[in-house]
Amino acid sequence: MKLFIREQMPLVFVYLAQLLLILFVFWVDGYRNYSISLYAALLSGCLLIGYLVYRYVTHRNFYKRLEEPHASLEETLEIDSEAPVARGVHQLLRNQYRFYQNDIQQYQFKLKNHIHFINQWVHQMKTPLSVIHLMIQDEDEPKFTAIADELDRMKKGLDMVLYTARLDEFEHDFYVEMLPLEKVARSVTSNQKRLFIRNRVFPSLQMEEGLNIASDEKWLSFVLTQIITNAVRYTKEENQKIILKGFKRGANVILEVQDQGVGIPASDLPRVFDPYFTGENGRNFQESTGMGLFLVKQICDKLGHTVEIESQQYRGTTVRIIF
Repeated sequence: MKLFIREQMPLVFVYLAQLLLILFVFWVDGYRNYSISLYAALLSGCLLIGYLVYRYVTHRNFYKRLEEPHASLEETLEIDSEAPVARGVHQLLRNQYRFYQNDIQQYQFKLKNHIHFINQWVHQMKTPLSVIHLMIQDEDEPKFTAIADELDRMKKGLDMVLYTARLDEFEHDFYVEMLPLEKVARSVTSNQKRLFIRNRVFPSLQMEEGLNIASDEKWLSFVLTQIITNAVRYTKEENQKIILKGFKRGANVILEVQDQGVGIPASDLPRVFDPYFTGENGRNFQESTGMGLFLVKQICDKLGHTVEIESQQYRGTTVRIIF
């Protein structure tokens, strides 16, 4: 109703103006029969009111559709009115919607091809990395150790690209099962032993017995790898510990990863899960990409886990996963 009134207000004003103009012309011409003039104005007003009522009745559904919020694009296209303007708008919206769908389908097709290419490329790059690692694994010279360290960095970078590309189709690439938390934590720390040795930081597992969780082992391992990598990266002093603590609290199983590193400034804490946010520590440690914790949060949300982070600058950081 409000939209209809706002649209018809200019017509009412123009009508009143022309009515006054006609009465003024008659008055200037010497016509002084006011009762006839008022009767003519009344009849004209009735015609105007009749037109407005007819206009509102025939366009009521159209105006109602324009004023109400819509839950989807399909609802926007549902215009139940035979008025010419309403039908014209309806046809325009349907044409625009069809063009929009065509563009979206083309974009989705290109995006799927791009993701498929990235996945193929990552797998192809992993093969030569594995071959190089096998070639140097029995060598003890410092230069070969340095090469192995760089291979580990490249492998983690490729994994991040692969998991980021798969995140949008997460529902097609996960398998939930009951997992022993301690086994998963030990597997991840074992795979990161070169990282611990290189930085002279050591893992410490403090797990309660019998802790089982419902999760996807592959995605959860990637999450723990990102958390542990950050913990080691921001631990500047040698001979420090990265503590993985598992315990039960009420109905929840908790896994905490505690480091003794530089900590996170209080001003940066609210944004650590934002994509590409590196903060003060990211400017001091050049390897930071700002994507690690973002992926951790996204994956945990999709797995139904809760991730929390606590930190005090210069005193360390605790990342907590609640299953």
